[in-house]
Amino acid sequence: MTSGVSPSNALDQLVPEPGLVVLMCGLAGSGKTTFSQRLEERGFTRLSVDELIWNTAGRYGLDYPPEAYGEKVAAARDTLKARVASLLAERQAVVVDSAFWSRAHRQDFSQMIATGGGRSRIVYLKAAKDLLQARLAGRQHRFDANAALPIDTAQLDAFMASFEEPSYDEGALVVVA
Repeated sequence: MTSGVSPSNALDQLVPEPGLVVLMCGLAGSGKTTFSQRLEERGFTRLSVDELIWNTAGRYGLDYPPEAYGEKVAAARDTLKARVASLLAERQAVVVDSAFWSRAHRQDFSQMIATGGGRSRIVYLKAAKDLLQARLAGRQHRFDANAALPIDTAQLDAFMASFEEPSYDEGALVVVA
């Protein structure tokens, strides 16, 4: 998957319809939070894994040890799934701000959405490594939910190696940063 649209073009394509759930997909620093906040301004209910962890578990490395991060993510995902199901029952338009880095995770969420009577749309934010590195370096000076986990070059390389880019059959809207 190499071609894509601009962020403004993608925003124009996404209208908050009852039962639509947008699944943000992309590496750390790709712009998922910024994009999902723009969707929220347009009428989507925004749910964020990072913000949920920050609000319930506290700060990475301060309020809980780094080795507990996976457990915190799993709990946040379960909470998000329940919240998405509730919002689907209310026929709300939702955007889920999470990496959705694996195909299995995207399929699991999409199946849950379909079972709840909604439809999912994957929005894949694709960015070059140098842009990701620059954005992640800028995060080191922030202290908030969306910059809670420090990511260095080695971690970014590991994320890139394990990231499963959406395939055409997933129907992802590819947004090029």
